[in-house]
Amino acid sequence: MLKNISCNQNNYLSILKSYVSKDNIENKKKVKLVEQIINDVRKNGDKALKKYTKKFDGFCLDKANNFLVTSEEFKTALKDCSKEYINSIHLAANRIKKYQTKILPKSIYFKDNIGIKMGCIWSAISSCGLYVPGGKAIYPSSVLMNAIPAKIAGVKRVVITTPANNNKISPEILVAAHVAGVNEVYKIGGVQAVAALAFGTESIKKVDKIAGPGNSFVAEAKKQVYGHVGIDSIAGPSEILIIADKHSNAKWIAIDLLSQAEHDEEARAILVTDDNKLIKNVDFYIKYFLKKISRKNIAIKSIKNNGLAILINDIKYSHLIANYIAPEHLQIMSKNKKSLLKKITNAGAMFVGNYSPEALGDYVAGPSHVLPTSGNARFESGLSVLDFLKRTSYIEANRGGLKKVIEPIKILGESEGLEAHVKSASIRFSKE
Repeated sequence: MLKNISCNQNNYLSILKSYVSKDNIENKKKVKLVEQIINDVRKNGDKALKKYTKKFDGFCLDKANNFLVTSEEFKTALKDCSKEYINSIHLAANRIKKYQTKILPKSIYFKDNIGIKMGCIWSAISSCGLYVPGGKAIYPSSVLMNAIPAKIAGVKRVVITTPANNNKISPEILVAAHVAGVNEVYKIGGVQAVAALAFGTESIKKVDKIAGPGNSFVAEAKKQVYGHVGIDSIAGPSEILIIADKHSNAKWIAIDLLSQAEHDEEARAILVTDDNKLIKNVDFYIKYFLKKISRKNIAIKSIKNNGLAILINDIKYSHLIANYIAPEHLQIMSKNKKSLLKKITNAGAMFVGNYSPEALGDYVAGPSHVLPTSGNARFESGLSVLDFLKRTSYIEANRGGLKKVIEPIKILGESEGLEAHVKSASIRFSKE
């Protein structure tokens, strides 16, 4: 099932280059369609939202307030979900809250050796829109992973948009929103939802930032509205890379790879090992589990198109491959996990040891499962409370402090030919 390739620490770059390179040829038809929908929503507001909801989701929204989920719908959702589900959502939410609170930064102030006071002030953005996917599957966990960091940051207005099915949002999504403290939920999905959040309509006020994963059309829409509104990232298909050796459990590896393959036909599942026998055993169990999972058709296409087994001559060099691919999810199941941890710097999230499956992070571990994909872990981090905060520099000098640096200000300002800059500092000591 997995495509097999071999490499070593000297040739892995050339061998993996074609596999990890991004397709720079944009789908011009998709780009144009997204642009048209955004412009239509921007110009025609709710009228355009109704049109695209009918066209893409197959139901009519007759009144403007039909976009918004009512309090009665929230109450019904709570009744429709089992006690076990609600308890699980609360457990996950509490763990996410604890983690995000731990990493919440504090404003700092200090005075340097010449008497200038400085620091940085952290403040929450005023509003954010969270996109929650609802196409091939529902993701109540994504509600928690997006909304709770925003709430912990102190965002006053948190909005959710998610595709509806026949004018209804799944009760699981609504319960998750309720537990996360979000009561402004709109039955809008796709490009039109992103446009409404970015520019506003008669019934949906615009926001300052849009976060959350979506399909390729949603990703393109976020790309196009960036600048009018902030975004978290441009997300691609889900991916997992597992480093394992002869001591690892082939059955566990196989199902862990499939846990990502079942997401999407374009998802990537990668095994890195120095044991050829392990690759064969993992392949055997992939075929075994594919007969048992409900989303096997999606998983089969994913494994066939993007599944990869990389045989490396020595497992101690596997960090080179991990850092080069920079996967969204990285599982380290080999015995040399401690030494690898010190060398791996490019990964959205790392799951270390045999009892840390990626599913742990997807649901209840604590850190958000909204992570950089497509190699973006080289320069991006996973979503957190930090994504909903702004950092403002603070500077305060007295006469003595400014006087001590007036000469370098003059020299640097004159080197750039900016006379008013120089004058704005020197005039404070002029006798004119």
